[in-house]
Amino acid sequence: MWEKRRAWAAGLVAAGLVLAACQDGSSHSGAAATSASSSSAAPTSSAAPTTPPGDPVHVSTFEADGKTYGVGMPVIVYFSKKITDASAFRKAATVTVNGQKADGAWYFEHSQRDNAALEAHFRMQQYWPGHASIHVDLPLEGKTAGTGLTFDNSLTLDMATGAAQVSQVDGNAHTMTITSDGAPVKTLEVSLGKATTPTYLGTAVVMAKSNPEEMKSDPGETPAYDIEVPWSVRVTNSGEFIHDAYWNGSIGTQNLSHGCTNLSPADAEWYYGFAQIGDPVTWTNTGTGTVIPVEDGWGDWNLDWATWSQGGLVPTTGN
Repeated sequence: MWEKRRAWAAGLVAAGLVLAACQDGSSHSGAAATSASSSSAAPTSSAAPTTPPGDPVHVSTFEADGKTYGVGMPVIVYFSKKITDASAFRKAATVTVNGQKADGAWYFEHSQRDNAALEAHFRMQQYWPGHASIHVDLPLEGKTAGTGLTFDNSLTLDMATGAAQVSQVDGNAHTMTITSDGAPVKTLEVSLGKATTPTYLGTAVVMAKSNPEEMKSDPGETPAYDIEVPWSVRVTNSGEFIHDAYWNGSIGTQNLSHGCTNLSPADAEWYYGFAQIGDPVTWTNTGTGTVIPVEDGWGDWNLDWATWSQGGLVPTTGN
């Protein structure tokens, strides 16, 4: 129930994705250490601040220190300028899960934020384990980001995963089956996109929640609509949501939406309260062969590991 082509980049900056503001993590620049989410940071060096050679590149993260996310959540790093050489970044960056090095890879892509030129996502071959502690260390200050470019800050991030909440949506069965830590939780009836506006195939990650969410028709679309939709859970930038569709009398029997996953009011309210930012949701049998693009939200899980490991826009080898 949303236009597919809706731009959302401005909303990422203005609203901070509702539940998580873009953070610098625990950021260290020059002689002093500062934290975006803690006042306990201490200086890391007594040396006077110096201006790095070349144009400065600043890094920040989507995730915030001390926050908990779903097991499908990639670590997202934003770059203020488009870097041209990721070798120093890849060599310096470390990610651990429960104290052990995470066997994963960084993938560089166009940024979804207006004030970032590039972003890199880190994920493993499989989802994070549930109830895990994740530490990210980016000691980048002074390192090269390519010819004429130098990182001007370092940062750390400590986040966690909650329960492994995974959902499977089947367009033929008109169901959304939800598990938590491998145990069945609930099966909800759904209505997906109709033939002319099918729901994407593949895996998305819960990005934001809003109650309500204003949803508008495309210019020239008939009938036109502009409504406030309760219990809305965003899963793509282009406008796919899992949401209350009190007007849809065919939930559980037919696919009649504009591309969103329609739920009954009671089920939508329940799922809204249950969902975590970062929970993965996979759609099958949607009536289309079009898979969620990697850059349409956090479609990271739709790339095979060989492609992901090549590094995207700034391909490099090794960590």
